[in-house]
Amino acid sequence: MKKLLAILLVVLMLVSMTACVQNENDDGKYVVGICQLVQHEALDAATQGFKDALVKELGDKVTFEEKNASNEAPACTTIINGFVASGVDLIMANATPALQAAVAGTDKIPVLGTSVTDYASALELDSWTGTVGGNVSGTSDLAPLADQAAMLKELFPDKKNVGLLYCVGEPNSQYQVDVITVELEKLGYTVKAFGFTDTNDVSSVAQAACSASDVIYIPTDNTAAANTEAIANVVVPAKVPVVAGESGICKGCGVATLSIDYYDLGYATGLMAAKILTGQADVSSMPVEYASEFTKMYNAENCAALGITIPEGYAPLS
Repeated sequence: MKKLLAILLVVLMLVSMTACVQNENDDGKYVVGICQLVQHEALDAATQGFKDALVKELGDKVTFEEKNASNEAPACTTIINGFVASGVDLIMANATPALQAAVAGTDKIPVLGTSVTDYASALELDSWTGTVGGNVSGTSDLAPLADQAAMLKELFPDKKNVGLLYCVGEPNSQYQVDVITVELEKLGYTVKAFGFTDTNDVSSVAQAACSASDVIYIPTDNTAAANTEAIANVVVPAKVPVVAGESGICKGCGVATLSIDYYDLGYATGLMAAKILTGQADVSSMPVEYASEFTKMYNAENCAALGITIPEGYAPLS
């Protein structure tokens, strides 16, 4: 009888210890993995906004594992696999290659993208209803491309040839190039695309674009954003103005942009994450969210260097 009681006591102790461990793992604390494709102003702002929103909503209940892929898609895969192996509660994928890696890496852990322009082309979806479904949702940085084309026309009504400078390896950039080509041609421009492969040929392709263009348009492109100095070193001496898809690129090498606020975009993504983590929302039914405000801005330094006068209604880039 004493042996039986001793065995029962041991069993009860083990059950109690197991319960304690389960309670410790279920104490309302969350680990969020952040995979950012590359360090540049727009993506940095989106990540900061995301973290600020989650901390405001969840306080010290949330911690972050933050990794940067240095603009290498294979590194995104490695980072995501690490998050999956460690069992993070949610993954934030900042930029398209990060989102693609996350979708390939897990169908269980909730995934939120941000700084992704077009989810349908990024994820090769046959139809698009506004909701990805499964374990994926997020926010889009898509600016109204027709309005960006109209802004280019407002600034440069007498120009004839527009060059589109972008990275051919970024599906979202290709999507923007395809759409804005149609919009610019409607306005009477002759449009030619100039695609570079990676950082190594940015300068040479920018030179080709300058030689053939009166004005250049650069979409929201991560490789371009990470190489604005190299682009500026080509376009400014050539006296070819650049209209940019977002403020970070404009600040580096452009003259004007119609852009969203990437901090606000990241913040909205963080609010979505808080709802998912706390069980207030199901990621599978959350529509992708879009920015609602866009601002015309100009780069005073580059405008002065190129002798461009900006009309009223544009805010200076800080």
